[in-house]
Amino acid sequence: MTTTEIIQAYYDAFNNGDTDAMAAMLTDDVAHDVNQGTRRVGIEAFREFCAHMDKCYAEKLIDIVIMVDATGNRAAAEFTVLGFYTGTDEGLPEANNQKYTLPAGTFFDLRDGKIARIATCYNLQDWLKQVGA
Repeated sequence: MTTTEIIQAYYDAFNNGDTDAMAAMLTDDVAHDVNQGTRRVGIEAFREFCAHMDKCYAEKLIDIVIMVDATGNRAAAEFTVLGFYTGTDEGLPEANNQKYTLPAGTFFDLRDGKIARIATCYNLQDWLKQVGA
């Protein structure tokens, strides 16, 4: 698979709610940087994050644009998150199934045909405003 195909398959798995398929595309030591959060390392930490997200949010990504450097080892994706805040996340406002639309992006490093780093960025203040904080 090309880098573009790997990233697209990762997002297809995300949109299908298939954490197993997402995890299968990651290196064992994947570094996962969450917007304004701490780095998580490893597939198990990634799975725990996904399980937490599934409890608090229902999201689909649209308008995905994938950009890849000449080596194929680094990539970025820009997209729009269509979501619902379905369960109160610790330290955040109370969830009441609030709808949000949020521009976001992710940076990727790839190694040996797998994703070795995921760093997602979005405007937290925009999200907070949309959910009524």
